Amino acid sequence: MTVRLHWFLPTTGDDRDVVGVTARDSLQSRATTRPPTLDYLAQVARAAESAGFEAVLTPTGSDCEDSWLTTAALIPQTSRLKFLVAFRPGVIAPPLAAQMTATYQRLSGGRLLLNVVTGSDADEQRSYGDFLAHDERYARTGEFLYLLHTAWSGEAYDFEGDHYRVAGGRLRRPSPVRPPVFFGGSSEAALPVAARYADTYLTWGEPPAAVARKIGRVRELAAAQGRELSYGIRLHVISRDTAAEAWAEADRILGALDPVAIRAAHERFSRSESAGQRAMAALSGGRTDRLEIHPNLWAGFGLVRPGAGTALVGSHEQVAERIEEYAALGIEHFVLSGQPHLEEAIRFGECVRPLLTRRLAAV
Repeated sequence: MTVRLHWFLPTTGDDRDVVGVTARDSLQSRATTRPPTLDYLAQVARAAESAGFEAVLTPTGSDCEDSWLTTAALIPQTSRLKFLVAFRPGVIAPPLAAQMTATYQRLSGGRLLLNVVTGSDADEQRSYGDFLAHDERYARTGEFLYLLHTAWSGEAYDFEGDHYRVAGGRLRRPSPVRPPVFFGGSSEAALPVAARYADTYLTWGEPPAAVARKIGRVRELAAAQGRELSYGIRLHVISRDTAAEAWAEADRILGALDPVAIRAAHERFSRSESAGQRAMAALSGGRTDRLEIHPNLWAGFGLVRPGAGTALVGSHEQVAERIEEYAALGIEHFVLSGQPHLEEAIRFGECVRPLLTRRLAAV
């Protein structure tokens, strides 16, 4: 049983309360107490590296700093930490993306991981000039990843598809180390693309039974392509010396949420084009009285935060136990976060990681 731990880089800003609230309808974003300055993000990155995390996920979207530029600036601030760079294929041409990844690999010494994010909600996609419908975006992502892998070979190529046309394409300085491709998406349009092109299929933190069903489906599709993937999960963590302390912190976070914002967020998330976002919204139903949806799995973040909406809450031992439970399903990559990200990276590294190491060694 292999577990690889990753942390999160808060390029929207950091706080002790929920960060990542979308400014839509009556749901208003607010300034964070820790802006995403290069100095602060470097502190988080170095803390994650010292705590034993392999990589940091850097998000993409209109409410955060650009993931490529931010992580490139952090390369010299770290020594071995890898950067899981989220990006949207629809707003960058595949040949340019291939050149960027090759340059990044040379400058960083092979520390790039790619997180392919096919899209967000339709309004934000259009704000970037992308007017394709949901399923068409995944078809375009399939072509994008085909071209990316083709370019990485360094051979000359031509291509004419439904979404891209390339004549005389060639990556003249390919990197010998290709970055692994992480891919998320829960819809029927997404899963075949993941099965064909991804190295790691990444899911949000649903209860173990739901996660098992989803990765089982991806395994079947990948096997039909003659491929095997690894699997990852995205979760927040609230880990404390005792379970009572952890749940008290969850209650504090919940108490700071505006009921109006909760209702507005739930209505919006429930209408989302994203199957994964609708699934996150359904876990809580917009209610605050039944948020522990599996032992130590809390849906409080998803009341107002788009994207990953669940947290592992409990004592350090309980959090390690839940990670082991997901690992037993075949989850290898755990992309974690905790607010504020600086202190929580250190806490996890000091308190949970040693317990997890001992538990896995005993399996």
